[in-house]
Amino acid sequence: MDSLHPTIIIARNEQIPFVFTNMPAEPGTLVTGDYSVKGLEHLVAVERKSLDDLLRCIGCDRDRFKRELQRMRAYRFRLLVVEASAADLEAGEWRSKLKPAHVMGALAAWTGQYELPIWLAGNHSAGGLFVERFLFQAARRVAMENSASAAHLAPVASAL
Repeated sequence: MDSLHPTIIIARNEQIPFVFTNMPAEPGTLVTGDYSVKGLEHLVAVERKSLDDLLRCIGCDRDRFKRELQRMRAYRFRLLVVEASAADLEAGEWRSKLKPAHVMGALAAWTGQYELPIWLAGNHSAGGLFVERFLFQAARRVAMENSASAAHLAPVASAL
């Protein structure tokens, strides 16, 4: 466990990527999401949305984004990070015709329907910090499980 040094994968098409200070990061191709962990791309997916992106996903791009959320269900560690606070969403200070209740309702529905954790980060920088922590913890969990499995199998292997 002391040698755990995961690398963050940032989707090549990510428009405004987070800056990570505690983990190395490199561009890569991801099937789903904007961020993952190298070697765990099949287990970890994080989707980032600015407030404007979120409003588009609730409004005109809803069907496309719901397909993305459906794909995310296959990932053991999944997260939607929104670069806005609950207060921002409740205030409704945007050009879109969407009402705050509609936005909050969509997030609540997605949480239940897609078993999707949603982190309202408040801003881009705070979102990056949380994503870095989330990705490290996902990698740590997998490493711990693999270590426990290897320790459990060691007596069997030595008996062979």
